[in-house]
Amino acid sequence: MRYFIHLAYFGKNYHGWQKQPNALSVQEEIENKLSILLKKPVETIGCGRTDTGVHAKQFYLHVDLDQAIDAEIVCFKLNAMLPKDISIFEVFEVENSLHARFSAISRQYEYWISTKPNPFAVEQSLLYTKPLDIDAMNAAANLLLSHTDFECFSKVKTDVKTFICKISYAQWELKPNNFLVFTIEADRFLRNMVRAIVGTLLDIGNGKLSLIDFEQILKNKNRSEAGMSAEARGLFLSKVTYPFQK
Repeated sequence: MRYFIHLAYFGKNYHGWQKQPNALSVQEEIENKLSILLKKPVETIGCGRTDTGVHAKQFYLHVDLDQAIDAEIVCFKLNAMLPKDISIFEVFEVENSLHARFSAISRQYEYWISTKPNPFAVEQSLLYTKPLDIDAMNAAANLLLSHTDFECFSKVKTDVKTFICKISYAQWELKPNNFLVFTIEADRFLRNMVRAIVGTLLDIGNGKLSLIDFEQILKNKNRSEAGMSAEARGLFLSKVTYPFQK
């Protein structure tokens, strides 16, 4: 039997989602608590990876079990056992063919910037107080929709087989309380891709790069020509979409 777990986490204290030696991860925390709760070793598959310090407003994992569970009770008890920076919203049974990672049809990220100092947003946004040309940043963001190869924004020495991604939405928007938010949605993302895009778009906004420069960076497929990666603290995995949600 396959179960999906819908959750969210605040990433400050974790080295990303995925288990790794000698570093605390969200996956490790959940698997440890699930194994205690179910009294047997449990392995999970997540909908994707998030880097160290990155947050998730919405995340899904799946777990295969050899017998049925009371999903509501497991959800309640798991929340009681986990640290307060990980929250379980729902546990539900799905068809065995549904895969947390490979069945997802799109993913959405948000990058939050505070344009003025805010003590309540220190760990969940980038403080950037310099003036920005948001129209130019959105013009550059719109160019992303006409490209599919994003090697220029990928982490160097990654093990992916392709750099092809289909971006369906990319937009900057001013929010109340002095926040500037970048939202981007695609069928898949490369490692470090969103943070690299944000850093490069900030260079557009502060005049370091032009739209012509941005187009050339996309064509040249060279990570060293793009901007610095924005800090992890401002990045959120905000939405994961599956066929059963449409």
